[in-house]
Amino acid sequence: MSIMSTLKATTALIFLALSSVDAIRTPLVARQSQQGNSKQCPANTPYSCQNTTAVQDLCCFNAPGGALLQTQFWDANPASGPSDSWTIHGFWPDFCDGTYSANCDDDRAYTNITQILQSFGEDDLLQYMKNFWTSNTGSAEDFWQHEFSKHGTCISTLDPSCYTNYKPTEEAVDFFAKTVSTFKTLPTYKWLSDAGITPSSSQTYSLSSIQSALSKNRGGHSVYIGCASGAIDEVWYFFNVRGSFQDGDFEAVDALSNSNCPSSVKYLPKSASSSPTSTTSSAKSTSTSGSGSGSFSGSGYLNVVSGGKQNGCVISSGVWYTSGTCATYTASASGSGFTLKSSKGLCAVSNGALTCSSSVSSGTVFTANGNTLQYKSSSAFSSDSTPSGNQQATVYSGSSHSVGLTIQWQSK
Repeated sequence: MSIMSTLKATTALIFLALSSVDAIRTPLVARQSQQGNSKQCPANTPYSCQNTTAVQDLCCFNAPGGALLQTQFWDANPASGPSDSWTIHGFWPDFCDGTYSANCDDDRAYTNITQILQSFGEDDLLQYMKNFWTSNTGSAEDFWQHEFSKHGTCISTLDPSCYTNYKPTEEAVDFFAKTVSTFKTLPTYKWLSDAGITPSSSQTYSLSSIQSALSKNRGGHSVYIGCASGAIDEVWYFFNVRGSFQDGDFEAVDALSNSNCPSSVKYLPKSASSSPTSTTSSAKSTSTSGSGSGSFSGSGYLNVVSGGKQNGCVISSGVWYTSGTCATYTASASGSGFTLKSSKGLCAVSNGALTCSSSVSSGTVFTANGNTLQYKSSSAFSSDSTPSGNQQATVYSGSSHSVGLTIQWQSK
């Protein structure tokens, strides 16, 4: 069942603005939907996440994912994309409170993105994506498939029922075209360079200066800055939209997520020898063999990554939490790896689940691949659900549960 038919079967939902938003309009590259077939929306349609009454027509109103995030990567090691440009991560429809849904229509989990774009004559778009929508862990094609199936299928205005004379897969073309056109209006590398912030193997920058350099180009609206081991590696730009994702009017708004970065960060150059290191403690050299301690040393946090983005952290008992304060862990060398300890006690994988408590007499010896936690040489962890609010979720080793996770170390 598609997301549109599911949403229409439910009672009308009211998505209120979380706060008064002094949003600015960010000009985007003008482009009609692929065949000009998307619904023409009334000019008085409210912006997503800013309405005060229910909006019934979800072909002209993005809901429940009304906070649209244009997300970018800076992959330094291994390097990916041009050395003087950030690259595209995706376009995500978050709920107005910063939570989100994923994989909303398995029937549209397309596995032939290149062929789809070529069939619609989008050769220039495809070539741009090959240069600027890259992956440092696998093929670009797999990455594009993941982004559309996980996030694109959750954008309500891209539902096939919103098109007249619908041609199969044309909504995927609109997703990639809009993502690219928006990316072109958000030149992160240039904005940072204009502020004197350029990649360096030794220089550190204050997080506030990076935030200021980017937000001043968006009318003062904050952006999310993501870090790995004390080095910036991701930026999320938040929008509300009047009308459809394909043809609507985008407004810049403040970020709904808080940065996971320390107050002083590195901005590493893209090179094969680059290795993110902590700006506040001396980290061990990165391991690429899937064994050893990697960057796990001293005190730090265990950030949880799901759906390609940092989404909460492991708290002191070993469970996953998406809000609140991250627990401090101590990584101590042990044999060919390291043990982890929180204020609750040593950590171990017991009956497949991560737990930290005073009753653990012998902690599990973990290993790392860079800043990514591994158990039995695998970085795969999972959970039964994505917790929200005060909820907590058990973290399991392996990928047998429904929500895939990786756990990354952030030195204090």
